[in-house]
Amino acid sequence: MNIAQNIRSLTDEIPSSVKLVAVSKTKPAEIILEAYNSGQKIFGENRVQELIEKHSILPGDIEWHMIGHLQSNKVKYFIHFVSLIHSVDSFKLLKVINVESEKQNRITKCLIQVHIASEESKFGFSEDEVCEMLDSAEFRKLHNVRICGLMGMASFTDDVFQVRREFKRLNSFFCDIRAKFFQTDESFKELSMGMSGDFKIAIEEGSTIVRLGSLIFGER
Repeated sequence: MNIAQNIRSLTDEIPSSVKLVAVSKTKPAEIILEAYNSGQKIFGENRVQELIEKHSILPGDIEWHMIGHLQSNKVKYFIHFVSLIHSVDSFKLLKVINVESEKQNRITKCLIQVHIASEESKFGFSEDEVCEMLDSAEFRKLHNVRICGLMGMASFTDDVFQVRREFKRLNSFFCDIRAKFFQTDESFKELSMGMSGDFKIAIEEGSTIVRLGSLIFGER
């Protein structure tokens, strides 16, 4: 498994306007270091404990993204160093992130996770819930979080037309939300969608961040 070669070929394939997050969950530090030494600087973790351990022993200029479902009682343990939280799937969680960020005197960048897949098991807001939250007086009081865009996971299916439809819909919703709530906010620009199996479709449908694991590190 040639990690450096995998990163090179993905970098050649992915437009420069799209960020590559290397999904390093379950991967040991030495493997992540190999990717880092090949020029990869953004890594995504989905377990808080693992994220904290890796952050403590790996280079300080790594940009760590939290990409997994997050329990609100775990936020305080990593909020001081995380660069972006992709998986804000409830208003309750966003409020906790705001409180913990305020304690650290920082503003935390977040993406709102929207449920676009056919599987009920996936997390996320409905489109109506997103609008309701952004329109609320309570949301406007949150000064220590910055909403930078949306995140979504397509259905786990071989039906590429369905996957494309789901990504297209999320992009359309992203444009609506930006026009309605973030017209003057230049930081609302990220659309995190696409993983190893569907990232090419995601990029075609407007993704600005792809989250790739097995294409870099091999199958688990």
